[in-house]
Amino acid sequence: MTTESVAPVGVSSTTTDIPATVRRLRQTFATGRTRSVEWRKGQLRALERLMTENETAIADALDKDLGRSPFEAWLADVASTAGEAAFAAKNVGKWMKRRHRLLEMSQLPGRGWVEHEPYGTVLIIGAWNFPFALTLGPAVGAIAAGNTVVLKPSEVAPASAALMAELVPRYLDKDAIAVIEGDGAVSQELIAQGFDHLLFTGGTEIGRKVYEGAAAHLTPVTLELGGKSPVIVSADADVEVAAKRIAWTKLINSGQICIAPDYVIAEAPIRDQLVDRIRAAVQEFEAGNAAGKKIVNERHFNRLTTALAATKGQVAVGGGSDPAGLKIQPTVVVDPDPGEPLMTDEIFGPILPIVTVQSLTEAIDFVNARPKPLAAYLFTKTKAVRERVIREVPAGGMVINHLLFHFATHKLPFGGVGPSGLGAYHGKFGFEEFSHRKSVMTKPTRPDIAAFIYPPYTEKAWKLARKLF
Repeated sequence: MTTESVAPVGVSSTTTDIPATVRRLRQTFATGRTRSVEWRKGQLRALERLMTENETAIADALDKDLGRSPFEAWLADVASTAGEAAFAAKNVGKWMKRRHRLLEMSQLPGRGWVEHEPYGTVLIIGAWNFPFALTLGPAVGAIAAGNTVVLKPSEVAPASAALMAELVPRYLDKDAIAVIEGDGAVSQELIAQGFDHLLFTGGTEIGRKVYEGAAAHLTPVTLELGGKSPVIVSADADVEVAAKRIAWTKLINSGQICIAPDYVIAEAPIRDQLVDRIRAAVQEFEAGNAAGKKIVNERHFNRLTTALAATKGQVAVGGGSDPAGLKIQPTVVVDPDPGEPLMTDEIFGPILPIVTVQSLTEAIDFVNARPKPLAAYLFTKTKAVRERVIREVPAGGMVINHLLFHFATHKLPFGGVGPSGLGAYHGKFGFEEFSHRKSVMTKPTRPDIAAFIYPPYTEKAWKLARKLF
């Protein structure tokens, strides 16, 4: 995912006293009030209301920042975050319960369990492409786990960041949850406070810098990064449905999604049909929008148009751009060179390369020759093909015969692997990600039946110990 959230530039652009704010939140955590199930449920329900009661204002902010339509604003940011908060509020009491474990014979008499303990004060650095879902969404897990939270929204979406800074103190506990706006220098200063846990959503290179900064304080991290998420379309796929679903998900938010289809690998027999169907889908979905899709800023617009100008592939759909409006037409490029920017860098825009292969084996080898992606997608009607790709293609997550929807469920973890991320959240997995799983064992003092292990060590005691342990 492309982001400037912790770029090492400039001077702090916030007037907030960061050390004092973090200190205040730590003092709140020390009182113990965030540990109660009542506080957690109350904050989660308030977060749900924040999203649903301010849907219009959120949509307006997303339109200003990203040119997002009201429907996409609701679907991707409002509904997903509100749903996540509602689900956690309903289930957090169950998640908090102790999970007793049956101990070995050698440990009896005794009881053991796992205690989910909040880390303390945590930092969430959000991303600009889905400012609310990728800042307040992770906060659901942090709040459910009983932490105090600092939220750092991306400065690249300033209207959304300002609205979040306005709404959060109106709805949530001001002494436990704070929004701090600012640029990359602010993120650096925040990381330097030595939080008890840190979640960052952004690009892989910036993620490495966040990891390095957190390491100085031994701060545990969750990194939600990006990479080039492939779509394999096998020869037996339903090409018409595949084309519509690929086109739809590639056009959401102008393709500025960390799990958007970054490139398609199509088996040769269906490649031309797939291109034709994607062209038809784009024409249907974008009727009346000939100028193209809005790109977040000039830097990203220039990056995308430069990569498109350098391609050695065939531009089969679109290709036009509007510098004045920072818009790029939905574009399909057939068989670009594997070494060109469209195939080496995460695209993060409405440009879709399609690579032709002769077999499923070639498709799998192509994906596996590159860094592990945040998501991998497959279209097939065949169980054998499905199971082979699931087994042989490593990825943070995988969807068969659709795209993106693994992010939208509360029942599955969302996260990357290798250069695409570290850790996972959503639903119970978010609660666990922001909790320390503390082992607890309790034993009676009388009768002291383990006295035989005290010195002096006799042969009889040793024989008994060998049987027990």
